[in-house]
Amino acid sequence: MILVTKKAPDFNASAVLANGSIIDNFNLYKYSKNKITVLFFWPLDFTFVCPTEIISLNQHFNSFQKRNINLLGISCDSQFVHQAWRNTPISKGGIGHVKFIMISDITKNIQRSYGIEHPQLGVALRALFLIDKKRIIRHQLINDLQFGRNINEIIRTIDALKHYEKYGDVCPAQWEKGKKSIAPTSQGIVNYLSNNINELY
Repeated sequence: MILVTKKAPDFNASAVLANGSIIDNFNLYKYSKNKITVLFFWPLDFTFVCPTEIISLNQHFNSFQKRNINLLGISCDSQFVHQAWRNTPISKGGIGHVKFIMISDITKNIQRSYGIEHPQLGVALRALFLIDKKRIIRHQLINDLQFGRNINEIIRTIDALKHYEKYGDVCPAQWEKGKKSIAPTSQGIVNYLSNNINELY
């Protein structure tokens, strides 16, 4: 299911907050109002690739925070399993006290609404959605279970979205914050390729 350009499906669910407490009425739309949101799914707590992704996202948390980005994670484990996992030290296979909200999709309704359920195993694929301030999905990334996501690429995509929203310019291949963008006109692409072709190699 391709959700880019479509409105992000809303949901209510139980969640573990950044302070470790549990709430039963987390709502996506209420929490993400007027903010860009990164919503990411992982298959299961207490597994193998999943903790590496979550720990890496947590290590980059300040990069998301300084960009004013909501970072939300979801799996089909219960809120109590999430809480136990974050209370387990990293040295014991846990994730430690992560700084973002962990949402419980125990009914699996959320992963189905986003179209990212594994067809045989019934868990979420490694999916990520970048949702803009108007709740429109602008980017989605979906990996199979065997390999993790690149957090720097996620941040680069956020920077590209924010650059476009601020300036109206589009971002070419290999673009990073601080590099030249393209005015979306025929002359704009001529100017870019005439002066920046080496950026594409």
